[in-house]
Amino acid sequence: MTAVSQLPAQPQLTPDLAADLAGASLTLAQRFSAGATMWCVAPAFTAHAQHIAVEFVHPVVVGKRALPAVALTGPDLVDQVRVSARPGDVVIAVAGADDRDIGAVMRRAPAWGVTTIWIGNGPRPAVGAADHVLWVDDPDPRLPATGHFVLLYHLLWELTHVCFEHPGLLTAQPECTDEVCITCSDEGRLAEVLSVADGTARVRTARGTETVDTMMTGEVAEGDLVLVHAGMAISRVDEGASR
Repeated sequence: MTAVSQLPAQPQLTPDLAADLAGASLTLAQRFSAGATMWCVAPAFTAHAQHIAVEFVHPVVVGKRALPAVALTGPDLVDQVRVSARPGDVVIAVAGADDRDIGAVMRRAPAWGVTTIWIGNGPRPAVGAADHVLWVDDPDPRLPATGHFVLLYHLLWELTHVCFEHPGLLTAQPECTDEVCITCSDEGRLAEVLSVADGTARVRTARGTETVDTMMTGEVAEGDLVLVHAGMAISRVDEGASR
């Protein structure tokens, strides 16, 4: 008699993961209320990206609002997100922590002004790799096929609609209310280089497109990540890998 390979049992929803889901749901509700589109990506699990988009666009509960969500699939994923996402949008990814394309998207998202949610299992991404990490520690590579990821993003959808029922929660509080904030004004902002010319670079930041001086960083190339402050690129963050 031949033994049948069994899929791993679905892991339990831990208190930490439940708290992470609640935080991500509130952020999603706030972004959608402000007009965001959610871009869904899953290089190794295309069906998950498509399923998330359908979950939000075509709610299974009568009376729930349809929310703008689009699955991005195929090659050149970083370029697809780059040209699609606008400041205030959301990128949600289903991928392992070692996925190079997703890692590149997550690194560049702050320069694009995009909020990020990362769903996966096994070894975790580095702390701060995404705005919200919804992670299952079970390293079994078959876990994406068990339905547990589907449970996570279904709960994300459901809790987002719970947040919609409390309008007072839907306006995110500004990080700084002072007219001039010494702390904020002294921070470097992440930027992605769009083009270079004569000691300057045209860069994309969460605020839009800017021209900065590159005297402090030296030569930079299209696709590089730099920190900008007071009209200058003050340091490199990434040497242009995974553009």
